Order: sequence, then C-alpha cells, then structure tokens
Amino acid sequence: MNVIINQGLLFDEELSKEIKELFYHVDEDPILNKKRIFFDNAGGSLRLKKANNTFKKFDELPDCPEHSNYTAKWLLEVQEKAYKDIRTIFNAKSGSIVTSLTASMVIFEITRAIIENVPGTNVVTTALEHPSAYDSVVFYAKKMGKEVRVANTNPITGGVDVNEIAKLVDKDTCLLSFIYASNISGAILDVESIVNECRKINPNLYIIVDSVQHMPHGVVDLERTPVDGINFAPYKFFGTRGFGVGYMSERAAKLPHNKLIAKPAEEWELGSPAPSQFASISEIVNYVCWLGSKFNNSKDRRELYVEGMNRISLHERALMYRMLNGSDKIEGLRNIQGVKVYLDYEELSKRDLIMAIGFENIDCVSAVAEYEKRGIITFERIASSLYSKRMLDSFGIQGVVRISPIHCHDINDIDQFLNITKEISSL
Repeated sequence: MNVIINQGLLFDEELSKEIKELFYHVDEDPILNKKRIFFDNAGGSLRLKKANNTFKKFDELPDCPEHSNYTAKWLLEVQEKAYKDIRTIFNAKSGSIVTSLTASMVIFEITRAIIENVPGTNVVTTALEHPSAYDSVVFYAKKMGKEVRVANTNPITGGVDVNEIAKLVDKDTCLLSFIYASNISGAILDVESIVNECRKINPNLYIIVDSVQHMPHGVVDLERTPVDGINFAPYKFFGTRGFGVGYMSERAAKLPHNKLIAKPAEEWELGSPAPSQFASISEIVNYVCWLGSKFNNSKDRRELYVEGMNRISLHERALMYRMLNGSDKIEGLRNIQGVKVYLDYEELSKRDLIMAIGFENIDCVSAVAEYEKRGIITFERIASSLYSKRMLDSFGIQGVVRISPIHCHDINDIDQFLNITKEISSL
C-alpha cells in the first residue's frame, strides 16, 4: 500500500482511453490542425466535452431563472442543483456560495470584506501565493493600515512549512491567506495542520485558501479544514471560462460587502444568474462521480466524488512517477543528462502533477519553443513575470519550464514527452 501511496496507480488501459474521449483536443491542436500534447493545464485546462456542450445548450435559452414561466423555473432548479454540487465539491454544510467572472475577483472580494471589517493589526500570507491572493492582501492591508507578514517558502519541498506560517500568527492577526498547492512546484501545503495550529494561537482567526491550482487534482474537505473563504476556477477544473466560484463561512458571509439592500445579510450574488455556468459545474461533478462509480458502488454523491478525485490523484501520481523515474525502456527526468528537476521532493503524495525543470544547454523560454516545435505545449515561469517573480525569487531560481499534465493523459503521452525532452537536452 505504501508503494501505491507514493508511486500512484494508473487507470487500466480501457478506462484511460474512455476518459480521453470525454475531453476535447487532448491529442490535437484544432487551430493548426496538427497533433500535439497539451501539458499546460496549470495555466489553462483541457475541457470536458459534456461541460462545454451543456454550457452551450443552456446559454442558448433566453429565459431568466428569476421569472415565473415554466422554463425559467426549470433553469432555477438547475442552478439550485449546481449550488448543491458546489457544496459537494467543498463538502460545505453551511456558509454561502460566492460567484464572479473569475476566481481572482472572488478572492479579492473575500479578502476585502475580512481585512476591512475584522479587528486586528496584521495579516499573514506566504511568498508562494498567486498575485490575486497576495496582491489583494497587500492592497487592503495597506488601505486599512495593517502590517503584512509573509511566510518563507521551503526550497526543498517547494511548499511552505506549517511552522513558518504559524510563527507569524498572533492574537492580533485578522486574516491568514495561503495557497492550497503551488502552481510552480506542485507542492501541496498541509492545510489541516496549518488551520489547526494557527487557530490554537488565535481561535478567532479568519482564514482564506486559494484552491484554484489544487482543485482538479485532489479532494477539498471543509469539514476537516474549516476555513472562512476558498475559491476555484471552473476553467481549470475541466469546465468553462468566465466564471469564478468561492465559499464563505457563515461568519465571513455576514461581513459588510456589496449586495442588494433587500437581500439577506449572507447573500453575495449580484445581478442575473448564469444558469449555463452552473449547469456546466454540475456536469463536472457528474463526471467525477461517474469515475468514482467505477471503483465504489455508493449512492452518496459526495462519497462518489471523493472516490473519483482520489482515483484522479492516484493516476496522476503514477504519471508523475513515470515522468521522474522513467522505465526499463526510457529515462526519466531525474536521469536525463543535462536536465534539472527543480524542487524535486521525494514524497509524491505531497505533490500535485506540476513539474518544474530546466536545461543546461538552453534557457527555459527557448526550451518551451523547442517543445512546441515537437508538438508539446509547456510554459515558461520566469522571474521577469509578475505571475512568477516572487515565488521564483523565494526559491532562488531565475526560470523554469513548467510541465502540467492532467489525468486524461496516459503513459504514452509521458513517454513521448520524455523522448522529446532527451532530444532537447542534446541540442
């Protein structure tokens, strides 16, 4: 069992093939009309066909879900089902759902409400954050005259240690904001321990977690990690662009915020509903539950969802193990001469499928271009980018090639990538 925990477990060949068929453009670029492998899912994401097709179907309807005709009422039922499905994703029994155009807008609004309205003299975050989380903390803390404390990263694990965060929290900390998993190293932070240890120091501490990067790779459970705010982006979770989703605890949801005056205190939704976006999210949950049903005969939707996400994690971990270590037939990244695997932490169960590598013979920007010439889409994370500088500086790295497959890829995709990587290393 320990081997499976660290090395993962692949879907069988038949199921893996079936999964691939459920996603758009896994093996081809429809614009250039040629074969390619898309390994930039940490920046974009391969789309579930059913999610996109359902979005289109519902978006064609002119009816308003808040009106009284039959189809309008039906659309409202679809939306209410999606709210339940969002709670299934988070395992949220109470609190409020928050939506906006993007996950970044969601986290900005949650951060604003807490920093502007919760007493305290300081705010704690980490050097690993996405700019939407980090900058919102800095912006509103400066506005309210509160100190910003930043926890250092761990250059070995690629994450942030629990004690590095906890030592910055005190009785005057009004907010702790941190990322669930790094979008450069793939390191998963110990969310449960962070929440528990920091609330020992300050029982009333408000906590926000950015789960955008982690959500398509693993389970989130707010019953085990009761935070006050969390977000995700459907487009990075097999769904559509133009929507951001969040959750707020009961106490956080009632903080002053932009809303219609006549609405309940915990209501965060503004404007007309978007049933097409909500219907698309339900299709994502349907898919994960379908995958879970291949391994679990439960009738409980949350249990099936958890099973599905755990199986996704195991398959992706097996792909990561293959990518790092190769096989009898092919060298892995750890063994290809001229290739450096950054932040290469051995415990793969503590990492999502995101890899940072570099080459001795070529810079990362040129390497990304060479990968594209050979039909593989990757992405450069470089210190000159506002989306990368703070994190890379904290690790002492100038730039990396980021590799980010997802579970609809298979061993053949990994091996093709390794062959091309060896070719690039020999240029």
